[in-house]
Amino acid sequence: MAPSTPSALINADRISKSFGIKPLLESVSLGVHEGQRIGVVGLNGGGKTTLLEILGGITEPDSGRISRAGDIKVATVTQRGELPVGATVAEVVVGGPEVAVHEWAGDPRVRGILAGIGVDGLLDSRVDELSGGQRRRVGLAAALVSDADLLILDEPTNHLDVEGVQWLADHLVGRRSALIVVTHDRWFLDTVAQRTWEVHSGRVDEYEGGYNDWIFARAERARLSDAAEERRRNLARKELAWLRRGPPARTSKPRYRIEAAEKLIADVPPPRDSVTLSAFAKRRLGRVAIELEDARIATPTDDVLLDDLTWRLAPGERVGLVGVNGSGKTTLLRALAGEVDVSPGRRIEGTTVTIGWLRQELDDLDPDQRLLDAVESVAGRIMVGDKELSASQLAERLGFTPARQRTPVRDLSGGERRRLQMTRVLMSEPNVLLLDEPTNDLDIDTLQQLEDLLDNWAGTLVVISHDRYLIERICDSTWALFGDGTLTNLPGGIEQYLTRRRELASAPPRRAATSPTAAATPTQAAPAETGLSPAEHREARKTMNRLERQIQQLDKREDQLHDDLVAAATDPDRLMTLNAELKEVVDAKETAEAEWLEVAERVE
Repeated sequence: MAPSTPSALINADRISKSFGIKPLLESVSLGVHEGQRIGVVGLNGGGKTTLLEILGGITEPDSGRISRAGDIKVATVTQRGELPVGATVAEVVVGGPEVAVHEWAGDPRVRGILAGIGVDGLLDSRVDELSGGQRRRVGLAAALVSDADLLILDEPTNHLDVEGVQWLADHLVGRRSALIVVTHDRWFLDTVAQRTWEVHSGRVDEYEGGYNDWIFARAERARLSDAAEERRRNLARKELAWLRRGPPARTSKPRYRIEAAEKLIADVPPPRDSVTLSAFAKRRLGRVAIELEDARIATPTDDVLLDDLTWRLAPGERVGLVGVNGSGKTTLLRALAGEVDVSPGRRIEGTTVTIGWLRQELDDLDPDQRLLDAVESVAGRIMVGDKELSASQLAERLGFTPARQRTPVRDLSGGERRRLQMTRVLMSEPNVLLLDEPTNDLDIDTLQQLEDLLDNWAGTLVVISHDRYLIERICDSTWALFGDGTLTNLPGGIEQYLTRRRELASAPPRRAATSPTAAATPTQAAPAETGLSPAEHREARKTMNRLERQIQQLDKREDQLHDDLVAAATDPDRLMTLNAELKEVVDAKETAEAEWLEVAERVE
């Protein structure tokens, strides 16, 4: 007996919606069925939120028809963060005052949602007293607690940390509810979505699968078309190349022909030439970027976040910084920038260092100033890699059309002001770049453009982000703050961070060390993770680097010897000499590789 087809929850029939003269949706028809999980992507201002609000019944279309199953329950969370005035968090999430505490406090599902979203400590607070991020989390928790048939979520990962994003993804995959979600978080999209809707040019294109599948389909469409969007095509291919070269968890589900994907990316170079960038960074920065020695970093109320910290950022180093909320990530960034006192330790800055800092707070700009003037007030032209870009060209790379560049700052949306802030930071041509949650309010296309710019940017980079995809994409190492007064290097990246957080959550509380220390150099891992002391770890890393150089030299010599053997085909004596040397080279390379693996196992 054939399995029954899931019933439709919502159908949209030729809906259209315009604001002013700009049509956002034109005669769009689509449907949502039971159990479907749909990710929605597209440019900022392209109609994603409008589509969600129409499907959720918040906004009516100008034309067309929306039909819903008669008894369907829909829970919608928008970016507006509208909550009942005067209510407590408990009343919003689990019901009004008439709902007794024991009715929900004994429900492990409800308790799990409250803890997972991070609002379990806010239940008695009035929503009027909460920050914007806390209000968004409360609205999200209320939707998840409800017994909805369809969840409609607009950017739910904003204001969640890496751990919260992981929890939300696991929760949504385990639910039976249907889901429509707008998100710029590509890891989240690829983990959760079974289908992807791309909203663009007034229409909605549908694709099977999540982000990875959508990237392949869009790159394939660009390859087959004669469209003039050369830059977008190159970015899509570059993104796909990185996905295919990444770990197995990031590769596409087998819905498309792998042979076609390999052909599509065959001539795409790696995203970054790390050796060239590192060499260029050393020329720009010298031997020292920023160093903290024996630093003590505390909050304004003198709560110690990090103590006895030594951290040396090398020229060209690319660091992703993760940690629980309140662990001190932004404060550490401020210490690197020289805005926080680190005494009794000290901060050392290279003589040629120029810092560019993208803060979470928006710049205070003249509202009457045009967007392009705000960029040109920083600089008229910059060099990105070996290419020179004008202020207008860089603004266009980050999503501002020439017409939009003439817009006054006061008329820009929050997302556009965030992009403008990033453009101004890059125009200052820093050689040390500090980015605090750079993905907030950026759409996926703009994120791809930003990553492409950073691929060719030579300098030291420190990024705080809850977007694990971004950290894996542009950073070479990951460091974490676990709230224990130390800074920990994670060779295993975000997965190791989440594993460590789970271990800490399940372990019984233990007494903290009397003098927590993080002697964190760019090549050091946490002793607890490897069983090595800091000195042993540094020495092991030096050995691995030496062996890698030795193996590279032996590889080159082996290739040369094979060429020499071909050239000496008619000279028996020369052949015997070359064969003997080749055997020695191969044996030496195998010995070096075995030694490298042995050291690597100790480090990992």
